[in-house]
Amino acid sequence: MRGEDRRRKILQALHDCVIERGYAKTTLADVARSAGMSPSHLLYYFDGTDAILAQYFANVGQRLIERLDSFRSAPPDRQIHLLADLFFAGKAVKKSEVGFMLECFGVAVHDKRLWREKTTLDEYCKTYLQQLFEKSPSGPGTAAMSAELAYAMLIGLRTVAYFDEKIGPNHARRLFHTAMMNLAKLSQVA
Repeated sequence: MRGEDRRRKILQALHDCVIERGYAKTTLADVARSAGMSPSHLLYYFDGTDAILAQYFANVGQRLIERLDSFRSAPPDRQIHLLADLFFAGKAVKKSEVGFMLECFGVAVHDKRLWREKTTLDEYCKTYLQQLFEKSPSGPGTAAMSAELAYAMLIGLRTVAYFDEKIGPNHARRLFHTAMMNLAKLSQVA
């Protein structure tokens, strides 16, 4: 159990360093210092900052998948409401966490492990959305296309809400909720 505790501490240390100074400016020595160990000791648990980031991203992805799975039994209109709250209400996903994830996406462009993790998460989310739309009044005929649009909208609005204060998470939430309800052909009671 001691090894797992140290791995968690290292993951948290990377997170804290990235939130504070960004991934590009975070060194292995920074993470080790934040975790209270030497860089050589840290390398016993991970083979570098890229490996730590990949594990962290995988853990975040797994938690997101578990959260989405907990929504599956709800009717489509309720699932849409839960999704809007999850990604835009600021309780589950804070602005600093969005920034962290955007940094992960950037690193994933050139890191094969992170690329695979992100691709797996993207595929899961689109499948989840497709199944949601299949159960909605819009039906299975347009579910795959609606899922692609919904996921692109989710990622785009989450990114815009991070960078553009005029949009912000509350406005982005309303836009996402309204568009999802329209795609699902559900009434607009929010």
